[in-house]
Amino acid sequence: MDSGEEEKLVDVWRQDTTPVIFRQGKGFPLLVKLPATLNDDFWILYSKRSLPSRDVQYNCWKIPKSWFSNLVERLLKRCGQLYIIQPYNENEKCCYACQNAIHHICECSCMGANHGSLNIDNEWFSVSEAFVASRKERLLACRLMQNNLTQSLPKDST
Repeated sequence: MDSGEEEKLVDVWRQDTTPVIFRQGKGFPLLVKLPATLNDDFWILYSKRSLPSRDVQYNCWKIPKSWFSNLVERLLKRCGQLYIIQPYNENEKCCYACQNAIHHICECSCMGANHGSLNIDNEWFSVSEAFVASRKERLLACRLMQNNLTQSLPKDST
């Protein structure tokens, strides 16, 4: 893996126009970085019982892993797109289970491009960009998910 992909991963995290969800893996909360227009407790909380905590070092929210799929869907509806950074397993081949999935967790070799493609309910989003980067001796996939309903609209309309 070249350093260009790692730099691209860091650039995705540091940009502040598109939401980013970082799934670190088992035993860790989600790290969620939102544009300033969305950085409020009420929007993130939605209908949950407790507030997520702030991570001052990375300037993001720490959110329970169980909120992942719901948060992805809400961000796609509200913002039209988001980045997901998550563990990647190049040896996990894309199969029927991935293509028929109803949730957004995908760690296989398709990097989300085929995820939920056979499930009629998931036709409203697409993966428009994806790459793999090596970071601290592990592989991470980054994918840009876009809401197909707002993809063709001008930015100020969404």
